[in-house]
Amino acid sequence: MPGIDKLPIEETLEDSPQTRSLLGVFEEDATAISNYMNQLYQAMHRIYDAQNELSAATHLTSKLLKEYEKQRFPLGGDDEVMSSTLQQFSKVIDELSSCHAVLSTQLADAMMFPITQFKERDLKEILTLKEVFQIASNDHDAAINRYSRLSKKRENDKVKYEVTEDVYTSRKKQHQTMMHYFCALNTLQYKKKIALLEPLLGYMQAQISFFKMGSENLNEQLEEFLANIGTSVQNVRREMDSDVETMQQTIEDLEVASDPLYVPDPDPTKFPVNRNLTRKAGYLNARNKTGLVSSTWDRQFYFTQGGNLMSQARGDVAGGLAMDIDNCSVMAVDCEDRRYCFQITSFDGKKSSILQAESKKDHEEWICTINNISKQIYLSENPEETAARVNQSALEAVTPSPSFQQRHESLRPAGGQSRPLTARTSSSGSLGSESTNLAALSLDSLVAPDTPIQFDIISPVCEDQPGQAKASGQGGRRTNPFGESGGSTKSETEDSILHQLFIVRFLGSMEVKSDDHPDVVYETMRQILAARAIHNIFRMTESHLLVTCDCLKLIDPQTQVTRLTFPLPCVVLYATHQENKRLFGFVLRTSGGRSESNLSSVCYIFESNNEGEKICDSVGLAKQIALHAELDRRASEKQKEIERVKEKQQKELSKQKQIEKDLEEQSRLIAASSRPNQASSEGQFVVLSSSQSEESDLGEEGKKRESEA
Repeated sequence: MPGIDKLPIEETLEDSPQTRSLLGVFEEDATAISNYMNQLYQAMHRIYDAQNELSAATHLTSKLLKEYEKQRFPLGGDDEVMSSTLQQFSKVIDELSSCHAVLSTQLADAMMFPITQFKERDLKEILTLKEVFQIASNDHDAAINRYSRLSKKRENDKVKYEVTEDVYTSRKKQHQTMMHYFCALNTLQYKKKIALLEPLLGYMQAQISFFKMGSENLNEQLEEFLANIGTSVQNVRREMDSDVETMQQTIEDLEVASDPLYVPDPDPTKFPVNRNLTRKAGYLNARNKTGLVSSTWDRQFYFTQGGNLMSQARGDVAGGLAMDIDNCSVMAVDCEDRRYCFQITSFDGKKSSILQAESKKDHEEWICTINNISKQIYLSENPEETAARVNQSALEAVTPSPSFQQRHESLRPAGGQSRPLTARTSSSGSLGSESTNLAALSLDSLVAPDTPIQFDIISPVCEDQPGQAKASGQGGRRTNPFGESGGSTKSETEDSILHQLFIVRFLGSMEVKSDDHPDVVYETMRQILAARAIHNIFRMTESHLLVTCDCLKLIDPQTQVTRLTFPLPCVVLYATHQENKRLFGFVLRTSGGRSESNLSSVCYIFESNNEGEKICDSVGLAKQIALHAELDRRASEKQKEIERVKEKQQKELSKQKQIEKDLEEQSRLIAASSRPNQASSEGQFVVLSSSQSEESDLGEEGKKRESEA
């Protein structure tokens, strides 16, 4: 029958704001029908009760039938067939209003029973289902909120099982109640026609049976009209029965098919993740800050529309703009001990939103969808095929490395061969734009083809290998980043002038072929970000970056264990992103082969909290301080060398003077011994000096013979 509007039972499980808004329209229509049927019931009740006022009661009925076309029903208000039929009924009833007084028995069976049954059974059933549905909806929202607050770090299997079972039970109850509620509202659209037509038909049939003797008031045209109305009522009933049977079958099928979806986090093997979507809709928890530390989470319906992310509260007719996601960045984050969180940052970095998905599947699909939209794939003719082709091409172009130890086994200082070449960038331009210097270079000259990418930092417990021990310097020793001595010994960095600490998140590293131009850092950023999006690698290791005059250290924020140490002389190039100041990177020149002369360059990319320029400034300051300290050390060593030479010369001069003095004394003694011996007969002896006796190396007997002579 034309003009019958229906609620979509298939969309009850999704429970979108559009469905809730449409449900509100049907509820308003049910209220209007209830109000109207109450008036009609009172009018017919007057016919039944007030035998003496039968004429006035039928006149009021005729008046209400005339006003049907003026009623503003949200659904089915423009049914011209129904309006014209009621108009004709109104005329007939108005003619017969002054002829009859007593029709109690006939009216009770044919007129009052159908409308009373509709009022007492059907309308009350709608109200009861509405209350049951509201209770089930509130229970489901409460269960979802308890499930969303499940702790990830302190998981309790019993609590998790109880909360999951509660979500399953409440969602199933809400779904079943909502489907039956929708079925009742859809059936009401038929029953309201039957409730209007059957009492009138019964009334007229009662009047016909009563006025058999007065057939002059009844003609064949009226009988034919009534027969047509009866046939129409039967057709509506048959159509209603068929539609009710179809809806019941649909409910049964949906209950069976939707049973796995009642679980908040369905099995990913049964429901695989679609990574090529460019449109998605669903409920998400949005994080809203209420203070410096505190925050609240609001559950809203989110959907994508072109390059925009829209949000819509339950019951709203339309959604509002939440964020422009063209050229945005999206990544998974850990937020307030909640699972399945991800952060969307606008292209200029000024606006960001943290959202929480309900399941791991939704979490990955939202991230992939927003990433595809950020690339403006939705503007193509076939977005999903284009997204699949782009992702496949990028997957073939980038190969991630599964091991981090191979990257750092040979990490050593470059032995004085590093160059203090640094680079800083301005805020103009973009990562994808080619500068004049980059135009003269090919990508192969910056990054080697098929270069593996490392997306994570090795755990401190794995730093037992010799190569890694040399690279990390202190290995797994706990480090105080603020330079306070924790024991009797001092680390090398505690004597450093500069100590600056930054919070960073490691994005990835890869080997580069060149380290003399900042475009190397830009190209590495582009490839690592693209590889993370392609391979759906969203987790990042958060660390504290300690900048000193000797080295750069990555420190675990919880255990204060040094994860990696980068010698400052080996950092030959560093730069921040030209647009997104949260991204920065540096190139480390290390010994990459068996021989010390075989050097390799590795580019490390990090994300900070909008402190990329500050970190680059800090590294530049550290290198300047280290350079001045090296110059002062060399000057000090040169001065000490000069003093050592002077001292040596002074010692040589003193030794020479002593030798001359000894020679002079020896000459004097020799001259004295050469004079004529005057005392040979008197037994006098000539005595030599001790120095002369030592230089002659004579024994005791030689001395006696010489003295006797």
